[in-house]
Amino acid sequence: MGLGDWSGRLCCTAFFLAVAALSVSSRQAAASDTSIAIIDRVPRVLVLYPYDERIAATTAAGEALRSRLLEATNGKIDLFSEFLDLSRFPEGEHVARMARYLGEKYAARRPDVVVAVGRESASFIVANRGTIAPGAKIVAAGFGTATAEKIALPDDVIGAFSTFNILKTAEMARGLQPDARHLYIVGGSSDFDRSWLTTARADLKQFSKSYDTTTYLEDLAIDEFVERASRVPPDSIILALTVFKDRTGRNFVPRDAIRQIAATASAPVYGPYQTYIDYGVVGGNTVTFDALGRTVGDLVIDAIAGKPASDLEAPQTYVADARQLQRWGLAEKDLPPGTVQMHRVKSLWEEHWVLLVAGSGLLLAQAGIISVLLLERRRRRDAERSAQLHLLEAVHLNQSATAGALSSSIAHELNQPLSAIRNNAEAASVLLRREPPDHELIQQILLDIQEDDQRAGDIISRMRELLKKRNEIDWQEFDLNDVTSSAIRIIHGEAERRGIKLTSTQPPGELPVRADKVHVQQVILNLATNGMDAMLNAVPAGRTLSFATGLANEKAELRVSDTGDGIPEERLIRIFEPFYTTKQAGTGLGLSIARAILETYGGTIRADNRPEGGAVFRVALPLAHREERSR
Repeated sequence: MGLGDWSGRLCCTAFFLAVAALSVSSRQAAASDTSIAIIDRVPRVLVLYPYDERIAATTAAGEALRSRLLEATNGKIDLFSEFLDLSRFPEGEHVARMARYLGEKYAARRPDVVVAVGRESASFIVANRGTIAPGAKIVAAGFGTATAEKIALPDDVIGAFSTFNILKTAEMARGLQPDARHLYIVGGSSDFDRSWLTTARADLKQFSKSYDTTTYLEDLAIDEFVERASRVPPDSIILALTVFKDRTGRNFVPRDAIRQIAATASAPVYGPYQTYIDYGVVGGNTVTFDALGRTVGDLVIDAIAGKPASDLEAPQTYVADARQLQRWGLAEKDLPPGTVQMHRVKSLWEEHWVLLVAGSGLLLAQAGIISVLLLERRRRRDAERSAQLHLLEAVHLNQSATAGALSSSIAHELNQPLSAIRNNAEAASVLLRREPPDHELIQQILLDIQEDDQRAGDIISRMRELLKKRNEIDWQEFDLNDVTSSAIRIIHGEAERRGIKLTSTQPPGELPVRADKVHVQQVILNLATNGMDAMLNAVPAGRTLSFATGLANEKAELRVSDTGDGIPEERLIRIFEPFYTTKQAGTGLGLSIARAILETYGGTIRADNRPEGGAVFRVALPLAHREERSR
């Protein structure tokens, strides 16, 4: 589009605005009433780009449009693209030649919808729609409503308008640089560049009053732009518009020109286009091309479907380059709310917060479970310790009771060696008074005294051991036969007093077990006293208490049998319960304590009636294994 055409259109603006004012109420209805007849084929959409394919802004919007249309139609759409290159070739001949070319090219495949990206494309298609796409719906995009009014878009053209607000970009810069005192505006020499400069002068008129100096860098060669930008005071704001062409007529992709300027600028550079990010610009207020493309796509989809459609305004947003913020020492907190920061390196928390939360939760859960398990373990150990202390206390009381029950027989048994000692001492005294004394006999008497003393000492030692109170279990390995024999010796006197015959059967080898010897001895004494009590009503000649040890099921076993009346069958299942007794003077604790002792050491106890009469108690304890024996 040439300058002449541009001026002519400006002159006609008033006429078109008047027409637009009269028809504004009918524009929506006109658009709504227009429908596209698409029968037995996929719809065709032609996208017109104003420049060549190097202009990232328009191609980015076009790609977003393309993605939206393919997504909405599942790919059932014919998309065509044409790059008009009107910036480098604005001459009328080129425009006419391009119109003829496209008219012939699409003669057999007339588009149903034409999307004109940029005001140059919109003007082009409006002027040549009869040649290129007669009857097609036209969607214009990529410029603001003010521009639409200037180029006098027909009523049936739907607009996807985007406003690139340089004032908002300037306000963003002021928020980041509140101490800046100088304002610079950069613009090129093309028609589009000059229109941007005109807009900036109008929009920044009041804003620029806040600064000591406001300078427009225009009509300069690219090298002059670069040199001037490198000499601006550090407390400056540089607003970069577009540089499609410099003073020498050299054409540029604007972002490439802005990159050269920003690379050596001595103050931060801001711009209103998203595509300036990555090219040295801090950021600005913009319409993202992705949002613009999707907005256009929605209008095209409605047009294809024959739905009523009206003009839309693509949303604006603030964008910023985190790297440039860091380069110029600008604070992230001074950005406008909702600013999209690009190239911002996320913190570990921002990058992996889901994993961190999940990991922390897992660690906390594990810590909680471990704490609960440790607490439970501690409670269990405390409970086991308490139960053990209670068991030791009960065992000691039971030992004391057993010692009391056996005290008369033990005293009687103890009296025998003491009497023998006294008699032997008197005999030795008599022999010493003889002339000559019988030294050999006296020597024998002294040996007898020593043996009786040893016997009395053993009885007292057994009593002391029986009455000894323990605060903890004395684990030791011993022969079950030895403990059984020791218990028999303790009750020997009581058995004699009651007229009970004691018998014992032991295997030739040892029966090693690991437990507290005194506790196991206490079990045997309990069983023995119970057996003697059970034979109170038996005839004296038939009173026999038998002890038999041996191996059973790879365990050490002790059987204590009596010849009493036996245990009633209905009481066998309760005989080991605490406080259950059949004796009038019994406590009911002896057998329950015996079972508790044996279970502490991994053993068992059971009671049965013998076929020949009487009862038998079987005690089983694990054999001490070799590795346990080595400890």
